[in-house]
Amino acid sequence: MIVTSRILRPAVAALAAVSLVLGAASLPAVAQSSKMEGYVPTIWIDPDGCEHWAMDDGAEGYMDIRKTRDGRPVCHRNVCGIVPTDQLFATDKSAISASGRKYLENFFRTAQARAFIISGHTDSRASDEYNMGLSKRRANAVASVAQTTGANVLAVNWYGERQPRATNSTSAGMAQNRRVEIICVK
Repeated sequence: MIVTSRILRPAVAALAAVSLVLGAASLPAVAQSSKMEGYVPTIWIDPDGCEHWAMDDGAEGYMDIRKTRDGRPVCHRNVCGIVPTDQLFATDKSAISASGRKYLENFFRTAQARAFIISGHTDSRASDEYNMGLSKRRANAVASVAQTTGANVLAVNWYGERQPRATNSTSAGMAQNRRVEIICVK
């Protein structure tokens, strides 16, 4: 609670009134007018969690101008599951182990999501081409388990070694990079 003296109260009230007038003067004409003229913006969030805007003249862009080092927009993703592939797959394989299948089935049945986006990643020990194929096969295997539980899979992505979470120069870092990310779409 702010307590002012009798002398300061009129000055505070005058300052507030000036702020309101100046604030209203700086608003765009569209916001001041009760009749909407010009372009009408639309805002949505795509399945990857990126906020977009579009105007009815066809102009479009991302809500956030921040970008990653490689130029991709910074998106707000609800990654609800990161499964180390070492728990699901044998080395250099894309067949899910029995315990891994059971874990995934339970995850997809209990997750509170409308749909899922599944992304596969690898460490950098093989060639880029090979890692892209391996991450694709593993992401598709996880998506297959999701679909057998009735889960809605919006997209399956694979990035190979291109989006590491940690350094590939240590075994601990490589273990973090071998993963399948499950993004929950609410």
